[in-house]
Amino acid sequence: MIFSNKAIIFSRILLFLLLVGVADGVAQSRKTRQTREEYIERYKALAIDQMERYGIPASITMAQGILESDAGNSLLSRSSNNHFGIKCKRNWGGRKVYHDDDAKGECFRAYETVEDSYNDHAEFLDKQPRYDSLFAYDATDYRAWARGLKAAGYATAPDYAQRLIKIIEESQLYLLDRPNGDALYAQRRREQQHPDEWFSSQSSVSEAVVGNQIDPDNYRVTINAHQGYNIYMTNGVHYILARNEDTFEHIGKVFRVSARNLRKFNDLKDPQAQPMPGEVVYIARKKSRWEGEERTHICREGETSYAVGQRLAIRQRAIEKMNRLERNAHLEAGKTIKIK
Repeated sequence: MIFSNKAIIFSRILLFLLLVGVADGVAQSRKTRQTREEYIERYKALAIDQMERYGIPASITMAQGILESDAGNSLLSRSSNNHFGIKCKRNWGGRKVYHDDDAKGECFRAYETVEDSYNDHAEFLDKQPRYDSLFAYDATDYRAWARGLKAAGYATAPDYAQRLIKIIEESQLYLLDRPNGDALYAQRRREQQHPDEWFSSQSSVSEAVVGNQIDPDNYRVTINAHQGYNIYMTNGVHYILARNEDTFEHIGKVFRVSARNLRKFNDLKDPQAQPMPGEVVYIARKKSRWEGEERTHICREGETSYAVGQRLAIRQRAIEKMNRLERNAHLEAGKTIKIK
C-alpha cells in the first residue's frame, strides 16, 4: 500500500512536470514564431542585393521567400535554411534534406545560411533556360514576374501568381523595387505605425493632392447581372469583378468573348495570366482616353501605368503615350498625368 501511494505521488509529479514542459514548449513556440514584418526586416537587404545583381524584383524575391518558407517558420526552412523550396535536381552537389511535398520524401537543397539560399535562388532563376523570358520584364513589374514564374512552372499551385501579388500588395513590397527602396519601405512602415504623427506632419498641399484624385467608384454603375456576375461600367466600358477560382477561359464562355481577347482588353501580355479574386476584368475594349470632365489624374502610392489604366478603363499604352512613359512605369505619389 505504501509503495502504491508513492507510485501515485510520483506519477502525479511526473504528469505535472510533463504538462509544465508542454505548456512551456507551446509558449516558446509562440514566442519564437517569426512574423511577416520581422522576416521582411531581416532579409530585405538580401532581396535588394539580388535585384541589383540579377534584375529580379526585390518584391518578388521577398514574396517567394515569405510564401515558400512561411516567413521562415516552416520545418523545411528551419532544418535546411531553404527559403525558396528549391529541390535538389541532378546538378545539386550540396547537402540535402528530405521532405514531403508534391510527393513523399522529396529531395530539397540545404544551405549553411539563409543568405546562401537567397544567392542560390537568384542563380537558379538566372541560369535555368525556362526562366529566361522573365528577364524581359522590367524589374518593377512584379505582376508580370509573378505570372511568369507560374507560367514557367516554378510551383504547381494554380493560384501561385495571385498569392505572390497579394503578399506584395498587402506588405507594400513594391517599394523595395524602386531606387532607394529600403528607405522608402522604412518610411512607409513608420507612417503605418504612427499615423497621427505622419498626418500632422503633412502640408495642406499634400492633403489637396489626395482630394484631387479620381475615384473610379464615383463612376461605377451597376447596369445588369448575368449568370451570377454583376456587370459594371466605368468610362463607358463594361467590366465584372473576378470571383474565386475564376479564369479568363470561364469568364470568356459566360460572356462569349475569347480568353485571348479578355487578356488583350485587360492589357495582359502573358498568355497564361489569370485574374485574382475581386480583380477588375474588362469584358470590352478599354478607351484611349478618359471621357469625363477631368483631364488629369493624381497618382496614388504604388500606382503604375497599368494600374491607372485598370482603374479608369483607359488602355495602358494610351496612358504611356500621352505621358511619354516607359512600359509599366511606376508613378510617384502625387504625380499628375494626362488622361485625355
